[in-house]
Amino acid sequence: MKVKKLDINGFVEQEWGNSNFIAPCIVHTFADAEVDEENHRLMLIFMCVPVSPGNSRLIWIFPRKFGVWIDQIVPRWMFHIGVNLVLDSDLYLLHVEERKIMEIGATNWQKACFLPTKSDATVVGFRRWFNKYAGGEIDWKGKYSGALPPSPPREQLMDRYWSHVVNCKSCNSAYKGLKALEVMLQIMSVILIGIIAVTKQKMMSMVAKTTIVSMAIICFAASKWLAHFIYKNFHYHGYNHAF
Repeated sequence: MKVKKLDINGFVEQEWGNSNFIAPCIVHTFADAEVDEENHRLMLIFMCVPVSPGNSRLIWIFPRKFGVWIDQIVPRWMFHIGVNLVLDSDLYLLHVEERKIMEIGATNWQKACFLPTKSDATVVGFRRWFNKYAGGEIDWKGKYSGALPPSPPREQLMDRYWSHVVNCKSCNSAYKGLKALEVMLQIMSVILIGIIAVTKQKMMSMVAKTTIVSMAIICFAASKWLAHFIYKNFHYHGYNHAF
């Protein structure tokens, strides 16, 4: 990776393709025609918009000219789960890094971060642009003092429901549907146990009782697994960055 043509409008970063930082908050990455021999054209577009000190709104787009049929088969919320897993894995580290840079001063950011590899070129390029053309800080037009808010608990900081699910039509619909299924499985488990309880002993064979009890256990276990799946994918997924 190598940053070139850095000016007030942003910069160009050349790698296997091209990546443009369009000031102040857009990154546009696309494959070179030479790399894209089979015309499998794809792009990555990120818009990271500061909305208040310590908070940004991230909008990403992944346009492509191949494999579009997958979108007709795989629900969008399943794709979002995978993407959010990647994006959220950096969230806490960025939160901590932001405060360390604030403590040491934006112009001295290199003393708070160690970026020795070529893959860090874009980060270094952005910091150069930010300090040279934005004075190392965001102009909030008097609306905010610029001070970062207190750090919330990790679970609150990385709560995916309020940062994404509640605003995403696909994920919100999936969330409501899976929650309803969880309740239905619990109710079914109770109903099956109730059938055993109210049925007279001689009116049901041992095989039938065993079958109903097994179904009740399966429904209960499935509801518990589903509750864990919902929480992990739509609310909070913890990370151990030591690994």
